[in-house]
Amino acid sequence: MRFSEEKLKEVEQIIARYPEGKQKSALIPVLHLAQEEFGGWLSVEAMDYVASLLHLKPIEVYEVATFYTMFHLKPVGKYVFEVCQTGPCMLRGSEEIIRYIEEKLGIRPGETTPDGMFTLKTVECLGACGYAPMMQLGKYYREHLTKEKIDAIIEECRSKAASN
Repeated sequence: MRFSEEKLKEVEQIIARYPEGKQKSALIPVLHLAQEEFGGWLSVEAMDYVASLLHLKPIEVYEVATFYTMFHLKPVGKYVFEVCQTGPCMLRGSEEIIRYIEEKLGIRPGETTPDGMFTLKTVECLGACGYAPMMQLGKYYREHLTKEKIDAIIEECRSKAASN
């Protein structure tokens, strides 16, 4: 397992942002690159590779990768619905949204649809309590969720996938 030459140059640029001996500061951005480069998730092999590049113990990488929900530790679908399940979102109906997604896609949290299109994850606070219930889809937040909005998001994702 190795980064492409292009990604390796990007890793070197990230590491260069930090003082000598402080390469651990590059861990999160390098994990993002690894997840992107190695199929959308972080295998133990990928995390060990990142540890070797940054001269860290593998456990230091595992600690970070397992803490943050933005890192996937098993294969995920093309679209990952990360639905907030913290207090404010729960009070505004995120449980109902999660159940609706389960019903609509036939999967439970942590599962991926058989076609590899969608993964459902429940996550802790995403910091958008005023827009509850909400979820993150890729780099973007989807807010004030309703069943109708979920239907539209699913259709949007399917349309994007079909046009690629």
